[in-house]
Amino acid sequence: MIKNIAIVSLSSGIAGEPSVRSQLETGLQRLEEYGLNVRFMPNALKGSEYIKAHPEKRAEDLLRALSDPETDMILTTIGGDDTYRLLPYLFDNDELANAVTDKVFLGFSDTTINHFMLHKVGLPTFYGQAFLPDICELSSEMLPYTRGYFEELIRTGTIGEITPSDVWYEEREDFSPEQAGKPLTAHSNKGFELLQGAPVFSGKILGGCICTMFDMFDGGRYADMPGICGKYRLFPDKEDWKGRILLIETSEEKPSPQKYKKALEYLKTAGVFEAVSGVLTGKPMDEAYAEDYKELLVKVIDDPKLPVVCDLNVGHAMPRCIVPFGKEAIVDTDKQSIRFMDKG
Repeated sequence: MIKNIAIVSLSSGIAGEPSVRSQLETGLQRLEEYGLNVRFMPNALKGSEYIKAHPEKRAEDLLRALSDPETDMILTTIGGDDTYRLLPYLFDNDELANAVTDKVFLGFSDTTINHFMLHKVGLPTFYGQAFLPDICELSSEMLPYTRGYFEELIRTGTIGEITPSDVWYEEREDFSPEQAGKPLTAHSNKGFELLQGAPVFSGKILGGCICTMFDMFDGGRYADMPGICGKYRLFPDKEDWKGRILLIETSEEKPSPQKYKKALEYLKTAGVFEAVSGVLTGKPMDEAYAEDYKELLVKVIDDPKLPVVCDLNVGHAMPRCIVPFGKEAIVDTDKQSIRFMDKG
């Protein structure tokens, strides 16, 4: 059971801005209602400008939270776009390897990079939710599907099974305090879609936001990012992907089909599709380019025997489940279920 949570800002520092203060207070109240002891790490609320300028302080917060024996869970505030800049402060002198202890780590989006960092030092993590977008959701309560998985995680320290949500929600465009209590627009959800391959397959899941993975190979956003990620061998090699299940989902940027195709091609060149036992994809935000993405998955993978399952409620589309990384999973699209074995 989770009792003590440390909140970190490893990418964006927006959690420290006055514009989100009311949201932050709502989220804190919700966590405290669960009886959780919550603390923000020393630099987490210093604001966007400070966080952007000080990757070493972000790294310091993560290391402190990981090494703290009282901390049960590390919760990221939100994603962003430059957490790769923490790499030298975590790996040059084995800082991360020396600090890591058995903790629950939860985040998504740009935090994909942090998941790969922790995978590199052997810590299984949890993908799919974060403090500001989920715990602090502006609706009168956390979205029920999202809340169910978060409650399971803090109650048991893990996730036993993922099933589809009955609904999906349109993106919220206004995050002002005046939106507090206003519900999101909901649509009926169709469940997991088997795009190709066998309906049942298994493996340990790993992956994250495909837009972030794209930046690991392409210097269009940050010219130095591919070089730095390559220097620290952050992206798992083909042998590491062997037998795993790749999870990919798209960001709020709603990447064009052209960019999505290029991202898939980067993964293919890295040998990922030759190695994995299957692919899971998250529902795109507002279902943007959903059919185009499916066509590209079939075309680029070019292996009809490789199972591909679409429309998981994970990542940027709401609501969000939580996906354990590093734990043996059995995907069964006939039963509309992803079950996780007790032993990783």
